[in-house]
Amino acid sequence: MKKFFTRYGFTLVFQILLIMFLVQLGNESTGGRLHVFGIHPRDLTSLPMIFTAPFIHGSWLHLANNAVGFFVFSCLCLIRGKRFFWQASLLIIILGGLCVWAFARPAIHIGASGWIFGLWSLTITLALFERSVVNFLISLVVILLYGGMIFGVLPTDPRVSFEGHAFGALAGVIAAATFGRRYKRLRWR
Repeated sequence: MKKFFTRYGFTLVFQILLIMFLVQLGNESTGGRLHVFGIHPRDLTSLPMIFTAPFIHGSWLHLANNAVGFFVFSCLCLIRGKRFFWQASLLIIILGGLCVWAFARPAIHIGASGWIFGLWSLTITLALFERSVVNFLISLVVILLYGGMIFGVLPTDPRVSFEGHAFGALAGVIAAATFGRRYKRLRWR
């Protein structure tokens, strides 16, 4: 079992989640002072924070909710390999973060939700770019189990960065279009 998790890079998911947990521990112990490392739209000094914002969460509940989705969608991406996961994740974090920085409402945008929504939409839309039975089945299962996530891109709660969700999802579609064809699996003929 250990070989299986190591071979496909699933231990990587636990390492990233451990970093998020440690950052949250630091954030709690400093009274939320790490929020300054979130994205502050249109503030040039916060532009580098597109790389730190996904690791910072507002509460333990926020982190716990994100940890589940992050685990599921990261593992689905890691089936294609670590390189695919890193390339797709970087594109989602950079493109989604830049869009939040450029277009989001004035607030501090933190959390891994944009990354998660990007991995979610990537998993679904890969079926369009890599037409295979496997991709279609994975996409169908994700839609059936997690299709309700689509409502996360709507502005329902002023404390939630729906912009991060929406731009993350858009970045995931772009990642599928960009990297999907490079990692072909069983193709329909």
